[in-house]
Amino acid sequence: MGQERRKKRLAIAGCGFLGNILMDAWKSGFLPEYEIVGVLGRNEGRAASMAAKAGCPVCKSIQALLEQNPDYVAEMASVQLVKEIAKPVLRHGANLVVLSVGAFAEEAFYEEIRQIAEEEGTQVHIASGAIGGFDVLRTISLMGQVRTEMVTHKGPVSLKNTPVFRESLMESQEEEEVFVGNTKEAIKLLPTKVNVSVAASLATAGTEKTRFSIVSVPGMTGDDHRITAEVEGVKAVVDIYSGTSEIAAWSVVALLRNLVSPIMF
Repeated sequence: MGQERRKKRLAIAGCGFLGNILMDAWKSGFLPEYEIVGVLGRNEGRAASMAAKAGCPVCKSIQALLEQNPDYVAEMASVQLVKEIAKPVLRHGANLVVLSVGAFAEEAFYEEIRQIAEEEGTQVHIASGAIGGFDVLRTISLMGQVRTEMVTHKGPVSLKNTPVFRESLMESQEEEEVFVGNTKEAIKLLPTKVNVSVAASLATAGTEKTRFSIVSVPGMTGDDHRITAEVEGVKAVVDIYSGTSEIAAWSVVALLRNLVSPIMF
């Protein structure tokens, strides 16, 4: 009989809606190979409430979180948080699970983090978020000069308070393309709205070579992402609709389960 494996030590950075889904999934038994050793959040009340579910400490800084010696730190909050914690997490010898992959649209940051992880023998695991199919997208990109295109359909309400929003979209009865360019341009314009496109482009042609467009759809709720990756003789289309951001948090749960599974998908 094999020896009983030590549980992996998991810390959660981000105590909002998505962080609580991850915590509740752990509490419901979806992550039996892990123990929660700490949570990091800006809102003390929400952080304390979330930490109470696991009986773990609330950490007021990334340094305090790392003092809990996690094996993995799961980022569940924002691009800005990734930029704040990535380097200290990897330097400490922990692995980082990233949900807000838009942070890696900046090539200099991406390269710096890649180099630190290589030096420290640690890893960054990018969660699939609201899309899937990374395996086939990566496979196609190895086969030749891949051409990647992504089209995202959103309701006009979700575009409010962004540079692409126009009041006329609220009255329009027609679909309207409000952005066309590449992923690198999109993340600068819409830093909180295009994590999906960054993830897809990193898996394929890169942020500058992935064509990206956003279409406003009257009355639409949620997002529909359609990714097309193509090389000579092979074409893959990934099309996913989501009316809730919950799928992003559950993608982290799926990733964490895969990391400790004896059979990996």
